[in-house]
Order: sequence, then C-alpha cells, then structure tokens
Amino acid sequence: MEIILGSKSPRRRELLSGMGIRFTAVDIHADESFPSDLKGADIPLYISRAKASAYRAHLLPGQLLITADTIVWVDGVQLGKPRDAEEAARMLGMLSGKTHQVFTGVALTGTDKQVVFTDATDVTFRTLTKDEINHYVEVYRPMDKAGAYGIQEWIGYVGCTGLRGSYFNVMGLPTEKLYEALQAF
Repeated sequence: MEIILGSKSPRRRELLSGMGIRFTAVDIHADESFPSDLKGADIPLYISRAKASAYRAHLLPGQLLITADTIVWVDGVQLGKPRDAEEAARMLGMLSGKTHQVFTGVALTGTDKQVVFTDATDVTFRTLTKDEINHYVEVYRPMDKAGAYGIQEWIGYVGCTGLRGSYFNVMGLPTEKLYEALQAF
C-alpha cells in the first residue's frame, strides 16, 4: 500500500522514517476542536479521526492514511500546544514535580475501512525551577508541542525522572503499536 502521513509534525515524520516506512507527507487542515465532555485518551482519538475525515475524500484505492494527535493530561486537564511563551511556562509549571499522562490517538484510514487506537505513557518530572522552565521555553520555543515540551529535548534530559510506556508515544507516535496495526491492516 502507498502510505500517506497526514501530519506536519517533523517528529512524526522522523519516527515513521525511522521505522523504515516509505511515505508521502501531507498537511491536513482540520478542525481540532472537540466536545467538552471528552476526557483523556478520547480527545486525541477524536481529533485523529477528524483529521482523517478531512482528507478521506482524497484517498484512492491502495492508499493508507495515517493521522495522529497527542495530548498531555495532568490533574484532569488537557494540555495541548501552548499559544505563547507565557502559557508554555504555565504548562511546565503544572507538570513540575508530578506524573502526567501522554495520550496519542491514531487513525489508519483506507478507502473502505478505518482502524483507530490509542496509546498512553506515564511521564514523571522532578520539581523544575522557574529558571529552568524559563530557560527551556526561551531556548527551545516549545509552542508546537503538546504540554509545551519535547521529551527528546533538554527538558527531558534534565527533568524526566521516570517513564512508563512508549518513549516514542511521548514524541508523538506510538511506533510499536503502529507497526502492529499496520501489519494487521
């Protein structure tokens, strides 16, 4: 099958390439709002389906579209991508000294069927100082990352004290589950 990755995320593109999968990437413009009653893993699953729906009419037989969405969930609150540096610092303050969940929803969509799944990873950060948070936000500009951080960046190296689940899920694509789902598709 011809694989199409519906994502502008450089991390998702890197991870799919690292899996040895040849693909074409397309940028999908979809409404990423979601019903207010959705919680946790249901949010990125809903959005990954919405992204697939926005592109589905362009799919041809023999093509498979991969769409995904990732959120950070802490204390019953969803953290998406921050709007600005101030919001990024606030988000990191919410994660400081706590364990949070990273949920990714994935949709595999063909012309005649769709398979969806989620993955969850628990991530623990030590207590971060205000200076560390400000340094990270100023230098790394994490406004394109759910929860305002990239685990593969400085903050992950110095702040992450524990991780239970898929590391690659935290980067934005649960590669192990994706591999299994692609084989089954």
